[in-house]
Amino acid sequence: MTHGPNTTVLTADQRFSSPHEYERMLRAAHEVTLAGSPPLGISTEVWESWQRSLAAGIDPDRHLPRHLHEVADVVALRRGHALEAVMPALSELLSDESSDGQHLLVLADASGEVLWRVGSRAALRQADRLEFVEGADWSEAGVGTNAISEVVLSGRAAQLFSAEHLVRTHHDWACTASPIRDADSGAVIGVLNVSGPLNTVTADSMRMVKCGVRLAEELLRAARRELGRGSQLMTAGRSTAVLSVASSAPTSVASLALLGDSPGVVGGDGRRVPLSLRRAEILALLDSRDRGWSADELAYAIHGETGLAATIRIEMHRIRHVLGESLESTPYRLGSTLRGSSDVGRVLRLVREGQVATALAAYSAPLLVRSTAGAIEPLRAELTSAVGASVRASGDAELLRRWCATEMGSNDREAVQALGSLAGIDDAGYLASLARLSRIDRELGC
Repeated sequence: MTHGPNTTVLTADQRFSSPHEYERMLRAAHEVTLAGSPPLGISTEVWESWQRSLAAGIDPDRHLPRHLHEVADVVALRRGHALEAVMPALSELLSDESSDGQHLLVLADASGEVLWRVGSRAALRQADRLEFVEGADWSEAGVGTNAISEVVLSGRAAQLFSAEHLVRTHHDWACTASPIRDADSGAVIGVLNVSGPLNTVTADSMRMVKCGVRLAEELLRAARRELGRGSQLMTAGRSTAVLSVASSAPTSVASLALLGDSPGVVGGDGRRVPLSLRRAEILALLDSRDRGWSADELAYAIHGETGLAATIRIEMHRIRHVLGESLESTPYRLGSTLRGSSDVGRVLRLVREGQVATALAAYSAPLLVRSTAGAIEPLRAELTSAVGASVRASGDAELLRRWCATEMGSNDREAVQALGSLAGIDDAGYLASLARLSRIDRELGC
């Protein structure tokens, strides 16, 4: 909207509704403001940051960040930092390392020094040109006004778009950042930032970054509870106790138990770790397809149109605590040691090998009985169909009798007819199966 005869006032929501127009207006405001005109269209916070940056010697045309440490030395800095334990979860939730990934996930310490960054090769190359690398100082004094520097100074979340950055080489980027705090002291222990080309920022970008912060803080609280002691988290300094997220995972994973109503992961030592229904559904889908699934595909398969890839990434992080290296990423899939090791996979393998009696014995219950996810029902039906077809083809009356007595085979009309033909219409198993079919028909109103 306009204010006065020749004054343009920018509103932040234009970055989503009219991004190209907003970028053009910001660049124009950047030029006239740096030329000495009043700060039209630039927020007070950004204007004041520009003034401080310029006073500190930041050159909008030629400045690159100062480097506090060499990239190779940052690996040592990460060890012992409280956020080391949560970086894998944040990467699962917010990074995109696929070949066409555009945005960059960055985790800085409380002073603004970059400690971690994750992204595609293309995104990392773009960041390299700006020296947006590990060990670089992205505080206000280090590189001028940016989202990380705003968080460091204010302790609040910030989003900078295009020419809100002081340095002109940053004008093609949009950055969203938020502080991560120690739950006990409230001190900022790091800054979570997502940066990328202007087209990557959406109205949900801030919400997703704050979701990552909540996840990180929740994991840190959980780790502290597990350790049972008041570990001091790193603030601006470097000395701290290392926190690791405790896991109940078995030392090695032998198989997945997906049949019935109590899914779990079975360790090499026989110990069973229970799974929530949602995580079991994800694993059932991974188990069904060797080529893997993207987070978007899994979100749609389980939640339909309302599914969010971010929700899947959070679940994947938690699953990884149990499966470890047996879960691969980009795309998500089971590792070679776990592929085909589920009880579902065993039943299907026995059917393919013609071991009908053993397959029938192994098929103890339907796949994830309690699941109502749309993508699970076809898998459940496929498994039942495969076992039923093999039993019917066996021509073995005893196997037919056992199959028709199970929950999965109770409404297999072809199997009941085959049993009657083989064992006779006076057979007790046939009569029981026939009575069960009649009851099912009544319940369905047939």
